[in-house]
Amino acid sequence: MKPSRPLFLVALVVVVAVVTWAVLRSAYVSLPPLPWTAVPTLLLLALGEGFSGWNVLRRIRRKPGKTRVQEAGRKSPKPIEPMAVARLAALGKASAHTAALIAGVFGGFAVNLASELDKPTPRHDFFVSGATFLAAVVLVAAAFFLEYACRVPKDPDEEERDHRASRA
Repeated sequence: MKPSRPLFLVALVVVVAVVTWAVLRSAYVSLPPLPWTAVPTLLLLALGEGFSGWNVLRRIRRKPGKTRVQEAGRKSPKPIEPMAVARLAALGKASAHTAALIAGVFGGFAVNLASELDKPTPRHDFFVSGATFLAAVVLVAAAFFLEYACRVPKDPDEEERDHRASRA
């Protein structure tokens, strides 16, 4: 599995936003008001993935934690199972792509509704779609961090060879 590329995720957001904007030009009047419940859901997912990424990064690189129990002895954290790391990397990649799609949909909503802020329902939907867009972007960042945290660190010898090769 190859890591997600940020440029692909940005392109996905833009393409989905344009498609959503085009569809909403004619179909917005028949839609019910947008629910606000997606915002806390996406933020909780981002919090969970960010914490998981921090924990995995610490355990893969064997950095001691800052808990009171571990401060005295400075023990290395317990190693993590390779299959668990692979699953978390897949979760990060899937979350990043899904959150990019969600950001595109709600970004298209916000762009479509920006010209109708004088009416109460479109104004409400604009703020809900803007907040959902921002929450989805936060989830993309957390998922990208989780995916990064699951990478195996390079050996010091390998880093030295790469450094020498880049100088030449």
